[in-house]
Amino acid sequence: MKENAAEPAHPPREETLAEVNRRRFLEKLSIGLGALCAAILGLPVVGFLLAPLFRRAPGEWRSVGSVSQFEIGKTVVVSFIDASPLPWAGVTAKTAAWLRRVNDTEFIAFAVNCTHLGCPVRWLQDARLFMCPCHGGVYYEDGSVAAGPPPKPLTRYRLRVVNGDVQIQAAPIPITT
Repeated sequence: MKENAAEPAHPPREETLAEVNRRRFLEKLSIGLGALCAAILGLPVVGFLLAPLFRRAPGEWRSVGSVSQFEIGKTVVVSFIDASPLPWAGVTAKTAAWLRRVNDTEFIAFAVNCTHLGCPVRWLQDARLFMCPCHGGVYYEDGSVAAGPPPKPLTRYRLRVVNGDVQIQAAPIPITT
């Protein structure tokens, strides 16, 4: 019968100081290279996620017609080129707004997109309401929510009149769900 069967056949040898130092060096080198690779791969992802927080939304003034084209009290759809169209966007670079001439000098413009899911709203002149056909969203003529699922009023565009020309500040429209 063997004595001390649990003992290894060879006694453990003690590591020399050079082996310990080399092992520690390689350990720290591996951790450092791993961290460097993670930083190189992770930095673009972090930049992609944080960039919209620091980027200003482009806003360009676009002409939609002369003041004389619009009747007082009437709401009409106007189209214009998006604020940041892509070179290959083609016809999709065009967007639209509902424009109302309130009086001789005041205009109001609303986005054509419902604030629920971005469906196009239409203006019903007889009812004096904006209606979203997709999910039953209804807005009053001032853009406030009358009924349905929309969480916010219709988005308003900034307007100005320059030399008898009505201009709208084209900007990306926020859509919330």
